[in-house]
Amino acid sequence: MTKYIFVTGGVTSSLGKGIIAASLAKLLQARGYSTTIQKFDPYINVDPGTLNPYEHGECYVTEDGAETDLDLGHYERFLNTFTSQANNVTTGRVYQYVINKEREGAYLGKTVQVIPHITDEIKRRITLLGQKNEFDIVITELGGTVGDIESLPYIEAVRQLKWEMGDENCLVVHLTLIPYLKAAKELKTKPTQHSVKMMSENGLNPDILVCRTEEPLNKELKRKVALFCNVTQDAVIEAMDADTIYSVPLEMMREQLDEICLKKLELPMGTDPDLSRWKEFLNKLRYPKSKVVIGLIGKYVELQDAYKSILEALIHAGAVNECKVEVRNIHSEDLTPKNAAEKLRNLDAVLVAPGFGNRGIDGKIDAIRYARENKIPFFGICLGMQMACVEFARNVLGMEHAHSTEMNDDTNHAVICMMEEQKNITQMGGTMRLGAYECKLKEGSKAAAIYGKQDISERHRHRYEFNSEYLEAFEKAGMKATGINPATGLVEIVELPEHPYFVGVQFHPEYKSTVENPHPLFVAFVAAAKEARNRNGNAEKVFEKSVAGN
Repeated sequence: MTKYIFVTGGVTSSLGKGIIAASLAKLLQARGYSTTIQKFDPYINVDPGTLNPYEHGECYVTEDGAETDLDLGHYERFLNTFTSQANNVTTGRVYQYVINKEREGAYLGKTVQVIPHITDEIKRRITLLGQKNEFDIVITELGGTVGDIESLPYIEAVRQLKWEMGDENCLVVHLTLIPYLKAAKELKTKPTQHSVKMMSENGLNPDILVCRTEEPLNKELKRKVALFCNVTQDAVIEAMDADTIYSVPLEMMREQLDEICLKKLELPMGTDPDLSRWKEFLNKLRYPKSKVVIGLIGKYVELQDAYKSILEALIHAGAVNECKVEVRNIHSEDLTPKNAAEKLRNLDAVLVAPGFGNRGIDGKIDAIRYARENKIPFFGICLGMQMACVEFARNVLGMEHAHSTEMNDDTNHAVICMMEEQKNITQMGGTMRLGAYECKLKEGSKAAAIYGKQDISERHRHRYEFNSEYLEAFEKAGMKATGINPATGLVEIVELPEHPYFVGVQFHPEYKSTVENPHPLFVAFVAAAKEARNRNGNAEKVFEKSVAGN
């Protein structure tokens, strides 16, 4: 029988439920258990696909084309296994399903209510992955904070499941906060006690407490928490602030979180976890031999979570190259033709990020032009690739008003245009080109050399594409289409062979980068940045000398 672990949060949001869930899953996986993680979000949106990145961070896309919460990216990066549509459920999706069934008459005239109909649907979706018998343990992260009105149906659903399945098949890990008051020089347990009390008032008691803290928890304090929160003393887990999220699995292993969970679930301990590759990655991450400065050109740079997968992919690639990657966030709205040189000259490489809409587009084009003309390693992702094509059309092919029809319907040179199958779509949610698609790489290209093969598959999230009517003109002028979708003929990758590193991709390679399998495009990009730094010297010092000389 599949066992279930629920991860809930209390006191405050953003404590790191996703990282704790992913770390626990990693440890259980290392002990030989097939494990997956799912996220249940209490918001009414059907999925994050229509949410502004400022509102919810990045929208993560799975292999099967689901637009999901960014925590699924953490799950995949830690476990090195794919998630799917079933791994992310929202209140909006639950209510949509129940209402559709009511319209069909499936409830035989009964009054449809939160209990039992909504809670039954939540329970059905919680156990869906377990019913396939593919997993020994399913970990479910409940979004939000205990006490939120919108979280109540989920707490009730878990309470019912725990009663139905029994404590040996279902346990609750509650993540909470023990703040340190500097004025009193004390750790305070009261917020944790109130959080557990609030959960208990809703009929659910935690089995394990994971306590986020800035200072170590002594035995006496752990005993106090255990006593007043009604858990065993060994079930009070210390979660100290970490220098990197990737050290959390090792910290949780030191605290024996995985062992306590297996003991309570009445499962054998399995093999001792072998995290040697993980430790090797951490060692390279903490003790780099060199450094590069990469400019991230985007329009949502104020919120780091908007580009979460890109930032993590750069960390993975930096470790492979034994190189510290310092990311400089540069808002594309702040870039102009006059200041681009000043703002970008101290960079070893430039990455132009994905996005939607017209805001900040001119700045992205200015950044791309500077990188192209000054032989700075460039990597364009999705919209970044599209704007690289627009920049090339304007400044190399002489098409002064070339643009994407996303930004300018009336352009006389639509080098980027809407995909044919997208033109009649009126519903925005979940209707883009989403998920994994095949790509054929051109023999002898930089892309083929980076991947080490010609047939690849990458994840997409876009409505617009390169207009193949311009392909011949682009290739004659030096920009090559080196990746093509074999089924549709769509251009997936462009590159400039004469440039040290100039690659634009229509897909999102950041979604497939993991600790154990860093994405080759990011690895090659960071390596190109290292070569540029070695070739040009310390870019910042060169720039400072140039400014001083003037």
